[in-house]
Amino acid sequence: MEKIQTYPEKLAILAVQALIEEAELTPKPGLVDKESTGSHQDMSIELMIQSARSLEPAFREMAKVSYGRVPSQELREEVAAIGRQGEIDMFQATGGVNTHKGAIWALGLLISSAAMNPGETSLDLIAKTAGNLALFQDRHLPQQITNGKRVKSKYGVNGALGEAQLGFPHIRNISLPVLYDSRSKGIKEDLCRLNTLIALMANLDDTCILHRGGARSLTTTKELASEILKSGGVWTPKGWRVLEVLNKYLIKSNASPGGSADLLAATIFLDSLYENNTSHLWGFNKYTIISI
Repeated sequence: MEKIQTYPEKLAILAVQALIEEAELTPKPGLVDKESTGSHQDMSIELMIQSARSLEPAFREMAKVSYGRVPSQELREEVAAIGRQGEIDMFQATGGVNTHKGAIWALGLLISSAAMNPGETSLDLIAKTAGNLALFQDRHLPQQITNGKRVKSKYGVNGALGEAQLGFPHIRNISLPVLYDSRSKGIKEDLCRLNTLIALMANLDDTCILHRGGARSLTTTKELASEILKSGGVWTPKGWRVLEVLNKYLIKSNASPGGSADLLAATIFLDSLYENNTSHLWGFNKYTIISI
């Protein structure tokens, strides 16, 4: 007899699958995919998949403790503690390589929010509820200077914390609308998702790029990504040529759009959550639920 999944189990499975699908999307400029390790000599597609699967227990626990609750200081710290254990599990699975630390943060908040709002069809509301949770301080956060904190201090950008606390505006206002608009053109799903990644790269102050390549790398990345979009997208001949130029530039600069990749995985998770909810339970037109 087939085991019936609980809602927290389903959320964890969807999150892991989103990470795997993001990793397998090919080709991705400067990132690990099925053809290249991009700017990451210490990573591989196999390592990324292994890392993603190691996070399922943490994602499941986040969903369990959040189910039916509302954002609060207590819940924020419970989810954070589980996230830190998830990081330990990830590092054990990868031999110390940081594959998904940023994704644990973004997906963890969104999983918690989805569990707080079981059956909710508004992805906009789920993203904003996650932002409300992120506004609470984690009083148990270890006091250490991370790469993200250094970059935020040096360049004055929001970073992953700011993105979350604002309710993931790059997901609500850019990546989901671009994904749905791309699909409306009848384009193959992989190209729709790749176009979504490029839209994120064109707009996000990606702290991973800033950390590894500096301000010039971020500016050039945004310019090239914007050029792809202006040419009509990755599926146009010019768009594809510029995509190849962008990939070579990022590898030469040793820069990686890891923040954009994390938000793409979060976008895939929300999209799959919507599809799973509405196809089986609620039936809702997703084109009407995103704030643009």
